[in-house]
Amino acid sequence: MTKPWTLARQFLVLQLVLVSLLVGAGAAVAYHYAGSATDDKARQAVVAVAETVADSPSVTAALATPDPSRDLQPYAEQVRADTAVDFITIMDTHGIRYTHPDPERIGEPFIGNIDQALAGHAFTETYTGTLGPSVRAVVPVFDEDGDVVALVAAGITVEAIAAEFNERLLPLAAVAAAVLVVGVAGSYLVSARLGRQTRGVAPAELRSMFEYYEAILHSVKEGLVLVGGDGRVVLCNDAARDLLGLPADVHDTPVADLGLTDELAAAFTSPDARSDELHLTETRLLLVNSMPVRSRDRRMGNAVTLRDHTELQNLTGELDTVRGFADTLHAQAHESANRLHAVISLIELGHVDRAVALATDELETAQELTDRVVGAVAEPVLAALLLGKLSEASERGVDLVLTADTAMQDSGEGVDPRDLITILGNLIDNAMDAAVEHAAERAPTVTVTVRSDAGELFVRVADSGPGVADGADIFRRGWSTKPSENGRGLGLALVGQAVRRYGGGIEVANGIAPEDGGPSDGGAVFTVRLPISSSR
Repeated sequence: MTKPWTLARQFLVLQLVLVSLLVGAGAAVAYHYAGSATDDKARQAVVAVAETVADSPSVTAALATPDPSRDLQPYAEQVRADTAVDFITIMDTHGIRYTHPDPERIGEPFIGNIDQALAGHAFTETYTGTLGPSVRAVVPVFDEDGDVVALVAAGITVEAIAAEFNERLLPLAAVAAAVLVVGVAGSYLVSARLGRQTRGVAPAELRSMFEYYEAILHSVKEGLVLVGGDGRVVLCNDAARDLLGLPADVHDTPVADLGLTDELAAAFTSPDARSDELHLTETRLLLVNSMPVRSRDRRMGNAVTLRDHTELQNLTGELDTVRGFADTLHAQAHESANRLHAVISLIELGHVDRAVALATDELETAQELTDRVVGAVAEPVLAALLLGKLSEASERGVDLVLTADTAMQDSGEGVDPRDLITILGNLIDNAMDAAVEHAAERAPTVTVTVRSDAGELFVRVADSGPGVADGADIFRRGWSTKPSENGRGLGLALVGQAVRRYGGGIEVANGIAPEDGGPSDGGAVFTVRLPISSSR
């Protein structure tokens, strides 16, 4: 099987054909122009010579003598020699020659047309006479009264014109050959460069590779963005546009104009490699990897990959909640075992009444707490979350208080249970951390209000911590009041993202009045309002 021509070879052949055609066409036009110019030059020359001779006073004077040829023949030959025409023939009005390059032809009739000249008009023609084909001009000779008394014919043979034309062909051929050589050399150089850039791949292979890579690029679930060294988007696949919420055509758009967060835009254009960074957009949590791309010693830009971490983060949040439940159950089991040992010991010591009182008191307390939460919150996921947080708060020495107006029906109207875990779980965790961190100043307390009415989910979490500093961008990924640790600074950012996804609002204040269920000198107060009557 014959190997298909490479793109470089096809391009070379095409260039050679085009150059040859262009040079050939140019040479043909130049050839035609040179021939036409030579013929025009010859006609202008013979007209000028013939008119000059016809206007000469010596010609008119010689025509008045009995033997005009005696004076006109030497004169005509002298002019012919000076002007390089091939013949000058002076004749009477009947076409009988007075002069001729061959003296033996004097007295013979002129071979050619003279009618227009007899009518007083000069003209040119190509005609075959005694000297062969020639370009000639015939002009009238006028006397003082304006009558035609004789005719003058001057001509240049076609052979002489051809000789002059051939002299012009040599430089024309040289120029055409030089242009052809330059064109071929240029085509070869361009073809060689193209061959290096395409690595000798045939067009069919290039098309197949492009279609294959294009299909893969737009079918992969992972987002891919190529950013040039000038900070402009070179390529963006469908998954990346979907993850970033970009329009269909962002090619050559500066990264700064894509509407990304400052941190994400910095990762796109960073000269250093970025690995597995979490970045929060308006609706998604993205895992971003950015790798600088270099060609030899030149930095070409960055290859950025994006993976949707939103679902994974939600599942991680649920897993953390379940782990918290498990830890709480483990702690409660340990505590229950201690109390059980105490009850058994009391029975063995004969204090049955005290043993019964101790057992029933613990059961009544746990049941009362459970009944209160389940009675106020019909949403099972939220109820489970609150029970777990109550147990966790008890372990950490935090007084977690549910306000009396806490009441919520099933959230099937529009709020995903996972988003409830994200919002309320992170707010309570941050509140307990703040309360415990400042337990030396005041008793750690967290107050929670959750209610749904009038198509709105109302969530308020207040703590006894120090509050939030003015101007703090607390919903930015990475913001935290704690020492820098892995995983810090993401909880409130996820809360803000979930609230924005529902078109809700979140307010942050310091301190809450006692009548609203919080401590009089309370710390941070987070209030969330979500419209739950509209579908997501």
